[in-house]
Amino acid sequence: MAALGAAGCGAVGRVTQGDASHGKQLFLDPKTQCASCHTFADAKSQGAVGPNLDDAFSSDKSQGFSEQTIRDVVRGQIAYPEQPMPANLVRGQDASDLATYIAKCTGNPNCGVTASKSAPAGGSGGSAAGGGTTTTAQGGGSAAPDGKAIFTSAGCSGCHTLKDAGAKGNVGPNLDQLKPAKARVAHQVEVGGGAMPAFKGQLSDAQIQAVAGYVSSVAGK
Repeated sequence: MAALGAAGCGAVGRVTQGDASHGKQLFLDPKTQCASCHTFADAKSQGAVGPNLDDAFSSDKSQGFSEQTIRDVVRGQIAYPEQPMPANLVRGQDASDLATYIAKCTGNPNCGVTASKSAPAGGSGGSAAGGGTTTTAQGGGSAAPDGKAIFTSAGCSGCHTLKDAGAKGNVGPNLDQLKPAKARVAHQVEVGGGAMPAFKGQLSDAQIQAVAGYVSSVAGK
């Protein structure tokens, strides 16, 4: 825990209150990238990009470290993370809620926290990832997925470089150099590979096709 906390512990103050249910909702939200990057048993996530959050804190909890201490360490890591994790994926009360959830449930695959159905709308404490995933068709038609917005909100920009999206991630392949075809992108998004999680089930088929079409059309341009 000392290694994880060195960069952020004490840098953002103590977490005095937090909503673990909202924290779980944020952890599972594709915009925060938490479940895509971290293994955490209670959330049933198996990401391999960042540290396993059960392994990181469960032994400290069993040795008597308080949830307060773990909350403060996690909150510091959200603000001042180590690469490749972007800083401040969530801010303010959202960050405190997320830290509260992780501290409460680390090392406990059935800790009893139920994710809230949705994050509070608006406010400065919202997700830093931002951006919607749909655009409304003209003439009052149904909404069509926005591939660029999905690329950003699903966490792709944290792992890949793509100039058009302003993404400079270096965990996965540089998409401008790779210039993948749409079918290849869609397949990788669906099934994942290596450190990349599978997004089938997190994104709809229409969203997968939209982000694949977007990447293949702008990569290398």
